[in-house]
Amino acid sequence: MPKSLNSDCFFEHTYSELPEVFFEACVPVPVADPVCVVWNDALGKTLGVESWAEDAHIWSGNRLPGNARPLAQAYAGHQFGGFTMLGDGRAHLLGETVLTDGSRVDLQLKGSGRTVFSRGGDGRAVLEPMLREYLISEAMHALGIPTTRSLAVVRTGETVHRERPLPGAVLTRVAASHLRVGTFQYAAGCGEPEALPALIRYALARHSPQTADAETPALELLRFVVAAQAGLIAQWMLAGFVHGVMNTDNMAVSGETIDYGPCAFMDRYDPETVFSSIDREGRYAYGNQPSIALWNLSRFAETLLTELHPAEAKAIEMAEGVLKTFEGLFHGHWLKGMRAKLGLFTEEEADEVLIGELLESMHRNQADYTRTFAELDPEGTNAFFDVSWYAKWRERLARQPLPPEAVLERMRGANPRVIPRNHLVEAALNAAGESDMAPFKELLAVLREPFSQKEVSEKYLQGPPTAFPPYVTYCGT
Repeated sequence: MPKSLNSDCFFEHTYSELPEVFFEACVPVPVADPVCVVWNDALGKTLGVESWAEDAHIWSGNRLPGNARPLAQAYAGHQFGGFTMLGDGRAHLLGETVLTDGSRVDLQLKGSGRTVFSRGGDGRAVLEPMLREYLISEAMHALGIPTTRSLAVVRTGETVHRERPLPGAVLTRVAASHLRVGTFQYAAGCGEPEALPALIRYALARHSPQTADAETPALELLRFVVAAQAGLIAQWMLAGFVHGVMNTDNMAVSGETIDYGPCAFMDRYDPETVFSSIDREGRYAYGNQPSIALWNLSRFAETLLTELHPAEAKAIEMAEGVLKTFEGLFHGHWLKGMRAKLGLFTEEEADEVLIGELLESMHRNQADYTRTFAELDPEGTNAFFDVSWYAKWRERLARQPLPPEAVLERMRGANPRVIPRNHLVEAALNAAGESDMAPFKELLAVLREPFSQKEVSEKYLQGPPTAFPPYVTYCGT
């Protein structure tokens, strides 16, 4: 069980046992008039923090809970291909707690003020981006996609100055850890010889304890992270999710989705879909996500070379051997997921052709990605937009010794009916900016049951109205 809130030892602090080069102890900067605008009751109960529910002074950083020992983490990263040293410029890790299943999670405040890593920034966050992270991360969790979670968003009562004055906010994020590929890049370049070996041991103990005593810990860690990311990126692709800013500091070694900045879900299927205002070259487009993940993992492998083998050539050979598994792992996860989305229980070599033809037809017809899969019906009429493909699919299903109801059940478990539609997200965030949280909470409630077949308003199923402009998101989180 999580430790009692009446105890002076609710939090644990294993991260602070790493060499001091990895963090800076610091406290959140108090805010003027905190008000909790959204609270995750179910997650709060899982964490065992019910008695701190909606306590705006705790979740804004004005008052430290229990035995919290806040710190800012150091890391580096390739941002749009360019390397730089970074760190938590507006976040404070309060500590860790252990859940009933034995897993360990971080609790971190985001937007909680300046740290030594702020690089001239104000250390603050804006309400709407924090609400976006809350909404999308909780939607991802409901979809079954590994993700950090959101516990609370607190409005600070202060104005944050960006392009214009905006209401400030603090998000409480819950994560399996905040170890990133960029954390290892920092360790490899910080000049402390013990930093990288210590981080490798720590990461294995936390995320793959069964391999912590391996002969070559760095090799086991690389295998773990490659496999975790292959599964994660496949799930992004199956759901039509675009992360938008796949920098190496935004790739968690745990295999969770982290840092919801310019993220969104596709409406019309297009592999070149980009939502980020600054991704002008399409580096992080939907269709590029698998190759970018492998690029990031290659940067991760580079940091581990000295710990893989004393001979550089052998170390590179070992790293490349693991990296070469990514494509097969990713493709296996993706193909299995696509078969489920089409109600296929058996495997045939021609399945990939069938899937590819559907995606090509969807692209050509500007079909809605989510709705196309959600409305596929093995017993339906020929109203489907591509009659030729529909007939091929029906023929494929007929070769399975299963009744239509079994096929439909499999499809319903793999194809969400509702996703965070971009126009609905914007409407909810705009209303929240005007102190009306009702649309946000209504949308959140629907997104928590994405596979439900119960009746839901048509507005949650439809794509954007014709007048909705091309969707652009910004790195506000």
